[in-house]
Amino acid sequence: WPSLKLSTVNRIHDLPGMQFSEGVDTDAAEVEASVAVPRYFAAYEEAFGLPVYRPVKVAVVCERGGRFRIETDRGNFSARGVINATGTWETAYVPEYPGAGRFGGRQLHTKDYRTAEEFAGRHVIVVGGGISAIQLLDEVSRVTTTTWVTRRPPEFRAGPFTEERGRAAVAMVEDRVRRGLPPNSVVSVTGLPVTPAVEAMRARGVLNRLPMFDEILEDGVSWPDGTVLRADVILWCTGFRSSLDHLAPLMPGEPGGGITMTGKLATQVAKDPRVHLVGYGPSASTIGANRAGAAAAKELVASLGLA
Repeated sequence: WPSLKLSTVNRIHDLPGMQFSEGVDTDAAEVEASVAVPRYFAAYEEAFGLPVYRPVKVAVVCERGGRFRIETDRGNFSARGVINATGTWETAYVPEYPGAGRFGGRQLHTKDYRTAEEFAGRHVIVVGGGISAIQLLDEVSRVTTTTWVTRRPPEFRAGPFTEERGRAAVAMVEDRVRRGLPPNSVVSVTGLPVTPAVEAMRARGVLNRLPMFDEILEDGVSWPDGTVLRADVILWCTGFRSSLDHLAPLMPGEPGGGITMTGKLATQVAKDPRVHLVGYGPSASTIGANRAGAAAAKELVASLGLA
């Protein structure tokens, strides 16, 4: 969203061989993250002469004669291995709650958010316990009244988010994936950073959080004890789900949902080890994706005899 600045993101990890500051003026804290990150990636592609094709829409990936056939809107490709890094931004997740369809106000997701000013004069319920929820709660609470709702009590973390902390967080999530368990959310292992903005929110009483409601009404929400809260807007900061429909022929989901990894690498798909999923679970952050992408590439080069 436009108001997400470099000063409010956790950290953009350097790509191999080129520091983030080489592609972006990191001293300009008010640079929009949506501008700075693509600018850095573009500078990286140019510096290393990477042949990136865009825009390309992949319709489906399937197996043909022992190789992968990738069908796109710019022609078909054949490959011996696939590293999928399509991310999650296209698949916003909004949990189902009774009464959601009858709510007379506005419901939107983080993905749809633009500016806080559009909510002036309306009471906004912000749902979610992640960093995005905190940032949007801060912005919206400056122009109107808000209520913060989360499933679990939030855990705040003092001190800067260092590279060491980032690696430790990635390792914790990766350990669960290697053991065949669903990954926890990123914030469950990183905690919420206590920034000056968070301290100011505390002082304003904005962080007085409530547990999740259990029903949505025409003009608000209600809790099991009968408490009712009137609201005009519900802002769902509830994360995203993987965008992997194009891989469906290769890996139908498990009976309980999700995709099982090999355990050798947290990116390697058990049903077809030639496929790696980078940018999910432990590799959802820039530091995690950096390390996981390198490991996946090395594994494919070795296993396919390309070295």
